[in-house]
Amino acid sequence: MGLPLATGAAIACPDRTVICLEGDGSAMYTIQALWTQAREGLRVINIVLANRSYRILNVELERVGAAQAGTRARDMLRIDNPEIDFVALATGLGVSATRVDTPAGFARELSRALKSQGPCLIEVMIA
Repeated sequence: MGLPLATGAAIACPDRTVICLEGDGSAMYTIQALWTQAREGLRVINIVLANRSYRILNVELERVGAAQAGTRARDMLRIDNPEIDFVALATGLGVSATRVDTPAGFARELSRALKSQGPCLIEVMIA
């Protein structure tokens, strides 16, 4: 729910920049919030931490004793087949976006994003 909450925070405080940290799996539930951010010209920096998995759901499987779930069940918790291109999704919804895979790249793009006036998305590739 990070993307819609960030959208609401930006509407409530238009004089501030909102930074949203969101996992890639969670982002897929409410990706349409990017379109609202673009339409309203909101100052939101969306940082999508991309591990290509619904990792929290894997944790929940283990908690209920289903750690030995079959291949088909495990495959349903992966979001890498096909791989989701958050840069393309964001761009298609009117939000500027970039992908980084190093700390230096992230620092560079975050610095750029902090200077922007509208919404943006940084997809951060993590292991």
